[in-house]
Amino acid sequence: MPSATIKLFLPHGDPKRLRTAEISNWSGKAVAAPRTDFEALLDREEMGQSGVYVLTGSDPETGNPMAYVGEAEVLRDRLKSHKAKDFWVTAVTFLSKDENLTKSHIRFLEGRLLEEAKTAGRFTLDNSTVSGSRLPEADRHDMEEFLEKIRQLLPVLGSELLTPVASKQPPSNTDVLRTEIKGVSAMGQRTPTGFVVFKGSHAVLTPRPTASQYVPFVVATRETFAKDGTLVPEGDRLVFTRDVEFSSPSAAAAVVHGGSANGLIAWKDKSGRTLKEIEGE
Repeated sequence: MPSATIKLFLPHGDPKRLRTAEISNWSGKAVAAPRTDFEALLDREEMGQSGVYVLTGSDPETGNPMAYVGEAEVLRDRLKSHKAKDFWVTAVTFLSKDENLTKSHIRFLEGRLLEEAKTAGRFTLDNSTVSGSRLPEADRHDMEEFLEKIRQLLPVLGSELLTPVASKQPPSNTDVLRTEIKGVSAMGQRTPTGFVVFKGSHAVLTPRPTASQYVPFVVATRETFAKDGTLVPEGDRLVFTRDVEFSSPSAAAAVVHGGSANGLIAWKDKSGRTLKEIEGE
């Protein structure tokens, strides 16, 4: 991803309230707001234009991150229709400053955003099927560049919707760490937002008897993973069917071990150095 100079503007002076974001030499613009500033967002002049948008929050049933990706010829009108959805707490919109996005452009962008969100796998998508749009080669190129700017701005505006859980996982990578317990082994590495356990890693089959009392999140997380197919039985252990990012090395190790764990000690590199030793160098 190329370097970028991003300009953020805070109309209320509060970084958690309505804000706009632009990138140097880009014709696009992002406008984001929490649900509490929804009316202020709708009142903005830009919301009379066409564009794409992302609504994010939590699935009321599972508590997992949830998102809705959409497009609109008039953003204001389409966004108003989502007031009935109670899961979302933040809205991020993307539009063109030169008002040059056509219906075909925004349908193409919506389709690509949904594709990348599915691939990233961080959010449950409230809508996951879209027809997309066919564009001439030159227009596709322009929209892929527009999409690249969206990828850069979303994390800045607080959303990891398109951020891959892990950018790489080759076994020989010096950043790859391993934890082992009772013959079970898992591999992972630090990420900018936590710690990822790689697909194909294993976890103990049954949590420790004390886990529900001292680390209930471990039991709850493993139950959720069992329901959604992230952790499935493989002989006398469980296997991860996808890359999974946790908030910390300890949270990752605890789910693998089936009980409390100090991630700074549990995760080691191929030479046996603990994560604590590595980060202390």
